[in-house]
Amino acid sequence: MAAPAEKHVTVAAAPPGYTAVPVRLRARQRAPHYLYVKEHRVQCSADPARPPGRTLLVLNVPPYCPQECLSRLFSRCGAVQSVQVCEKPGPGESAEVLESKFFNLRRILGFRVAYVVFKNPSRVQAAISLSPHEPLLMSSESCPVKTGILKWISCYAASLVNPEELKAEVDTFMQAYDQKVAEEEAKAVEEEGVPDEEGWVKVTRKGRRPGLPRTEAANLRALEREKRKKARKELLNFYAWQHRETKREHIAQLRKKFEEDKQRIALMQAQRKFRPY
Repeated sequence: MAAPAEKHVTVAAAPPGYTAVPVRLRARQRAPHYLYVKEHRVQCSADPARPPGRTLLVLNVPPYCPQECLSRLFSRCGAVQSVQVCEKPGPGESAEVLESKFFNLRRILGFRVAYVVFKNPSRVQAAISLSPHEPLLMSSESCPVKTGILKWISCYAASLVNPEELKAEVDTFMQAYDQKVAEEEAKAVEEEGVPDEEGWVKVTRKGRRPGLPRTEAANLRALEREKRKKARKELLNFYAWQHRETKREHIAQLRKKFEEDKQRIALMQAQRKFRPY
């Protein structure tokens, strides 16, 4: 009897300099998904959020794999300090002082890039040396990864806004904004009339409307407008007979318009095709 043939396991080819790490969403999934990892090294100044020697660069991160899942996957190699997910590789973005929970939320669609920071530098090599024949499991009963309708339900529940939290965030933002405006105004008052290093003095309008340009054409246009305005107001209905003539002309115009409207309505009725009676 012939010996059974050995099961051949195909490992995905990784880009140059990267190592392929197989992962599966669930245990019953046959075809694994591959993450490509390598040690994150930069030639420029070190980023405190991505310390050299302790940061692992992970490519081809699927959209259904959140930061918590990545932290759990690589925690078997050692203690994970932080996980940062980005749209594409690049310099680290400085964290904002005020992070909004409701505004300016940018969702990353498609496959992503992650930076996993370990507490121990030796754990980076342990993550790179993971076996390509033993896929890591993303979702388990204790830590499930939501997909499909469960993910839609959770996204819908997260989209519902709490009015109290929204009001608190808006109030905090407006207080910071008012304080910033007050500081800028105080700084402008202090610098007003004080010459700079080159001897120049900053002059402000303090809210005054800008005047007309001092050109001859602009002055002529302004004079013409004033003349026309005076001609309209001058001797308008000054005498009683002028007032009576104005009323008579107005009534005549109304009557003329009424006759024109009657003729237009009669013409529309004559051209009407549908006759219910």
